[in-house]
Amino acid sequence: MNQKIAIMTDTNSGIMAEEAQRLGVFVVPMPFVVDGEEGFEGVSLDADRFYERQRAGANIVTSQPSIVDLGERWHELLGTYDDIIYIPMSSGLSGSCETACTLSRHFEGHVHVVDNQRISVMQRESAIDALRWVEAGLSAQEVCDRLHATKFDASIYIMVDTMAYLHKSGRITPAAAAIGSVLKIRPVLQIQGEKLDAFSVAKSTKAAKRTMLKALARDVDERFGGVGNVHLYVAHTDRDDDAQSLAQDMRDQFGSDDVFVDRLPLSIACHVGPGALGVGCAKIQH
Repeated sequence: MNQKIAIMTDTNSGIMAEEAQRLGVFVVPMPFVVDGEEGFEGVSLDADRFYERQRAGANIVTSQPSIVDLGERWHELLGTYDDIIYIPMSSGLSGSCETACTLSRHFEGHVHVVDNQRISVMQRESAIDALRWVEAGLSAQEVCDRLHATKFDASIYIMVDTMAYLHKSGRITPAAAAIGSVLKIRPVLQIQGEKLDAFSVAKSTKAAKRTMLKALARDVDERFGGVGNVHLYVAHTDRDDDAQSLAQDMRDQFGSDDVFVDRLPLSIACHVGPGALGVGCAKIQH
């Protein structure tokens, strides 16, 4: 008899309640504290309001889902499902994964927390892969093994509009932020696995886009064996028109219509600010 398995992720995947219901996955809203007031992504805190408050200089910090609320969600799901596979944001970017792992030990092996070391559109891809593998009849352990084995089969590059938010979040020094502001340098960051790291700098937005697309093309060809083996992505923070334009550039460059556009999760927006623009790819899993 096949296990009845629930797939759960958090809103750092970009999957909100309406899409989660359509896909057949469950999603945990991620909390934020904005000027001392707690809000939940996709519930009481939408992206437009978040960016408005961020531009106005609000003090915004990320938080973790309540361990009590998460435990209650799991108890409720286990009334219907035999097992839960929970795919939180990367442990390298948040402590929420470790917290979930600790909590899962109280569920007698029926809750499997997978440190897939992904975020944003790549975390979304992992949740959809997991759902497809469950539908194909794989066991919970087999799905977890695949998620672990394929966690690095993805790549993201992000350019930021200003260094101010990186400085505010402690990602760069005040001196570097000041120099970047004066020189109008466009830093390009990367997420290859668990960390948000510096990749390159460019002197203009146009040059930063070229840098990202060149790096992405190299990954597609050298790491993943060509464009036919990947899904392509564009992600942004409150920059939809530019994101759509960049997506078209990618379709032209790679000769593929398989380019998905989405907003970066607010947990990343806390560090990079509004106006960030990113590209990425994930290897197609079978």
